[in-house]
Amino acid sequence: MRLLLDTHILLWYVLGDSQLSPTSRALILDPANEILISPASFWEIAIKVSIGKLELHAPFEDFFEVCLNRYGFGILPVEVRHAAQVSHLPFYSGHKDPFDRLLVAQALTDNLVLLSVDSKLDQYSVTRMG
Repeated sequence: MRLLLDTHILLWYVLGDSQLSPTSRALILDPANEILISPASFWEIAIKVSIGKLELHAPFEDFFEVCLNRYGFGILPVEVRHAAQVSHLPFYSGHKDPFDRLLVAQALTDNLVLLSVDSKLDQYSVTRMG
């Protein structure tokens, strides 16, 4: 299965946060699954670090080196087709987060499972687990 990690799932996994469900942990650890992260998550984390909302246990660049090299996560590049999908997504009440919208668009466009606990994303008919 190809899984795209929502930013909070990525953080919980790498930082060892107890909020990560056993199901999510098992899916990430299953060698049969391809685990992908979006540059949208890089951007979201960078913004949260820069405004003091998030503190990483390592410098930003080192944090992502761990994600890519130690955990073997792949990067799902943002392509024009993903942005085009964003342009077709409706704005549902209570949900306008630009990072989530791009993750949803990537998951829909590439037929990925979005690993997230955010049930608001179900409004977009994306396949979500978490």
